[in-house]
Amino acid sequence: MKKIKSAFITSGLLLLLTVFMCFKSYAHCDTLSGPVIKDARIALEKNDVTPVLKWVKKDAEPQIRKAFNEAISERAKGRQENNKADMKFFETLVRIHRAGEGASFTGLKPEDSIDPVIAHADKALDTGSSDTLNEEISKHLTSEIKKRFDIAFEKKKHKDDSVQAGREYVEAYVEYVHYIEAVHTAISQNGADHHE
Repeated sequence: MKKIKSAFITSGLLLLLTVFMCFKSYAHCDTLSGPVIKDARIALEKNDVTPVLKWVKKDAEPQIRKAFNEAISERAKGRQENNKADMKFFETLVRIHRAGEGASFTGLKPEDSIDPVIAHADKALDTGSSDTLNEEISKHLTSEIKKRFDIAFEKKKHKDDSVQAGREYVEAYVEYVHYIEAVHTAISQNGADHHE
């Protein structure tokens, strides 16, 4: 029974992570250390566009091939042009990738802008184990629920002292309950809508 409960919690947490990836870290693919750019760097090193084509819809493939060929041509001019050519290609690739997801593109983000939990998600795929990811999500979820609960519980003790105290309680209560609802919704959904 303990293993079943653990498996249920783990699957719920992974679904929650999927939703967090969708809402909180949609910019994951916008970062210079994200998976799209990692594959773009490989493509440029190998002089082969194939590694990045999976990140775009089939109808956008000609645009990516054109941008890739332009980057390769610019890179052939010398070392100074490499960075500019690479960045132009990266921006085009990520913009088209995000458009395929129905998301806007506001520019590339620095390498260190990936949320730590998303970095753990990527690392789990690299290592073949989700254990650390499960622990991090569990800690984060427990901490966030406890923080909101503690505030609401403390405010509840004084909710009838005055109208202001009552309003403070209601505000804390609403934040607490909405967070729980969001977690429940995340766990209840199948997470299949996110394609990043």
